[in-house]
Amino acid sequence: MEENTINNKITAQSASNKTIVNNELKANEMFENYPDVVSVEDLMQMLQIGQVLAYKLVKRGEIKSRKVGREYKIPKINVISYLLNGTEVK
Repeated sequence: MEENTINNKITAQSASNKTIVNNELKANEMFENYPDVVSVEDLMQMLQIGQVLAYKLVKRGEIKSRKVGREYKIPKINVISYLLNGTEVK
């Protein structure tokens, strides 16, 4: 009886992981024309948002980025993760 419960949990977790991987692949395909590291301007185009919201997302850390000089560098995977999960990749 306990073994069936464990197998059901493993099956459910496996299905969940496959869904996450499939969603990430689809999201990555949406942004295939963008480089691996994008700018705030790219982020605006990717999410179809304005400049003020783009900077808010980056400055609040909702989309993980790194400031290099005067510009923010945003790994594309963090944009995808934000869309899928509402979080950045750690």
